[in-house]
Amino acid sequence: MARDADTIERDIEQARDELAATLQEIGNRADPQRVVAAGKEQVEATLAKPVVRYSLMGLGALIVLALLRQLFR
Repeated sequence: MARDADTIERDIEQARDELAATLQEIGNRADPQRVVAAGKEQVEATLAKPVVRYSLMGLGALIVLALLRQLFR
């Protein structure tokens, strides 16, 4: 069954609109500033966990003690 030109043009225009929306979404997701901000939020959330925070504090204390030991030997 043959389709008329108006129907084909509407289909093409709809496909263009969908493609433009898809490309816009890809651009938003791949935005470097957005990626950096999301990474920063994830790091902050991880560091806010008590287990991680106290582990890093302990590691820092061990490093300081090791440096002081080497310094005063």
